Amino acid sequence: MPDFALSFDEFVLAASTDTLTDEPAARAHADAVEFRLDLADDPLEQLGSYDGELPIIATNRAAWEAGGASEETERLLILETALEDEAVAAIDLECRALDGSVAAADTETAQQVRTSAREAGVPVIASIHDFAATPPREELTALLDRAADAGTVGKLATTAHDRGDALALLSATHQATAAGKTVATMGMGAAGQHTRAVAPIYGSAIGYAPVEAAEATAPGQYPLATLRELVDGLATPTNNDV
Repeated sequence: MPDFALSFDEFVLAASTDTLTDEPAARAHADAVEFRLDLADDPLEQLGSYDGELPIIATNRAAWEAGGASEETERLLILETALEDEAVAAIDLECRALDGSVAAADTETAQQVRTSAREAGVPVIASIHDFAATPPREELTALLDRAADAGTVGKLATTAHDRGDALALLSATHQATAAGKTVATMGMGAAGQHTRAVAPIYGSAIGYAPVEAAEATAPGQYPLATLRELVDGLATPTNNDV
């Protein structure tokens, strides 16, 4: 029986997919599978028949955060049901669902799901996505603080338009982890692509990549095998000790 426990004390590389039959192809490079319930056909049935080895991060992304789930309460209840599966080792909940800062959010149900996860001992990734820009440096720090306080891991993905955006995100990541917060960060888009490989050096706890490039779920994602090679290469003692 596989051990599906997932700790974010060390970097976790998640293979993003909407089809759990991709899991065998991910095993050589991934530490977990991010299962996109919002993009999947029969997601609960897929979970029920899952016989893979990798732990699952369950994500049911809201349409208002560029996901595929349009029925707000329903998607949250599906995510709560997913918690019952032993392979689900973490869930992703949008910060804006948890704090009600989006009118479309069902905050009461989102908080209920978070409570259920905590009672089950399942980590919650509280996520924030900005598909337009990277906010100013001070705002990045505030967003990471907000996300980290809302979940076990605070995830922040922003759109980088230049190297300055990427540098600001990496700097905010370093500051947050130095303050003892568990965060995951990534810059979306071409200008932010390298942050997916470099951010773990600054403390980012999670990376996401598709098994195949054509299956990318966010702009600028490396293929899984490429990101594994880059992260591991940059994490060698020689590079870290310089």
